[in-house]
Amino acid sequence: MVHSAKRWWALGLIALAQFMVIMDTSIIGVALPRMREDLGFSPGDLSWVFNAYVVAFGGLLLLGGRLSDLLGARRVFAAGWLILLAGSAVAGLAGTVGVELAARAAQGAGAALIAPSALTLLMMLFGEKPAELTKALALYGAAAPAGGTAGVFLGGVITEYLSWPWVFYLNIPIAALALIATPALMPAGGARRGSLDVAGALTVTAGLATAVYGIVRAPEAGWGTTRTWAVLGGAVVLLAAFVLIQARRREPLMRLAIFANRELTAANVAQLLLGAAWIPMWFYLNLYLQQVLGYRAFPSGAALLPMTVLIMIGMIALAPRVIARYGPGPALVTGLAVLAAGLAWLALIRPTGSYLIDVLPASLVAALGMALAFIPSLGTALSAARPEEGGLAAGIVNTSYQVGSALGLAAMTALAAAHGADELGNLPALTDGYSAAFLGAAGVAAAAAVISALSLRRRGATTPAGAEPVGTHQI
Repeated sequence: MVHSAKRWWALGLIALAQFMVIMDTSIIGVALPRMREDLGFSPGDLSWVFNAYVVAFGGLLLLGGRLSDLLGARRVFAAGWLILLAGSAVAGLAGTVGVELAARAAQGAGAALIAPSALTLLMMLFGEKPAELTKALALYGAAAPAGGTAGVFLGGVITEYLSWPWVFYLNIPIAALALIATPALMPAGGARRGSLDVAGALTVTAGLATAVYGIVRAPEAGWGTTRTWAVLGGAVVLLAAFVLIQARRREPLMRLAIFANRELTAANVAQLLLGAAWIPMWFYLNLYLQQVLGYRAFPSGAALLPMTVLIMIGMIALAPRVIARYGPGPALVTGLAVLAAGLAWLALIRPTGSYLIDVLPASLVAALGMALAFIPSLGTALSAARPEEGGLAAGIVNTSYQVGSALGLAAMTALAAAHGADELGNLPALTDGYSAAFLGAAGVAAAAAVISALSLRRRGATTPAGAEPVGTHQI
């Protein structure tokens, strides 16, 4: 066991990992126009600077979690940083579209090793003390919105005052620091004997990557096109093959019986729907600020800072107290309901609106809901798994959130377009489209609250006041 003082330094490194994984998705936004000019991207292909990272990240998470269990979380964590470092260097030096996209995919692959192994290390460090585990998960969770907002700020500053390659070079010293600190701070061990299910790894990675590709491509290609359905059909076939392989293997990549644990399954459903509600809100709130209220990219990021700060405070200070007082289940249901209310309030935006009236109050309500819902769902998904499957559980919960994010954004994009979001320059039509997306996201959050509440009712799960929240195997 790592010395008590070192554990909190180790948690800082784990939180930094979460911060960087999320920041790398948002930091490129402001830099995309400059990249298009220098590398010759077509407007349609430019989005793949973002999507290449997301597809690789989402597709490789389960494999990253399994490797963490087999090879040891510390070793896989370090390998992820090394791959991220190399991918970032190549992305900054890239002179062609193909090299840039390949480097972004490499960054996503590194993130897919970092994310599940980081959560496994967190459980190894704090899992034996539920109260400390809740605090650790709160700090870990707060790093995500901080990374998202920091990416917008840093992307704007770097693009304005340096040049776009520096949005990638920024990762290099941070990754080098992480590689130096990992052996000193992180617990060794965790590796165990076993074989890697190569056929399962190939089919699930290809299936998830194909599904994410199809989902993120569908709004552009059209949901009704043969190409879209062919890609999604291919993903279904690959994932079905994966399930068959897992059912027959003695040492599968993912033991299917893990989903017999109702707490783990319910928590992953909550994470999937949470991503499906939250990411579209963040996306369309940015568009409303820029395309309707007339904010530039950097001020738009600044406008989201109060929401980000509230999420961080809520996760660190409020959520652990609510969980300790009422239990993770009630905290989760309440958080999802509050998030739904905030999103429904955002749906009241006006084409002649203002930040202080139309955005700030509703976004703070949504942020409060996210802060309350994220920690109990994540903690339950991790603590409900067997210790030797911690990496797998971390891979599954990360995959649930990423796939939910992709599904939710694709669905809300289609809904927004159907209500006028593609009519650039027409402020009433744009507002109607964005409002429809917010309302759709509110429906997803409300459905998640109902599903979680029904799961609680079936289990009769209640946690007495003052009980330890995480590790009780309740949701």
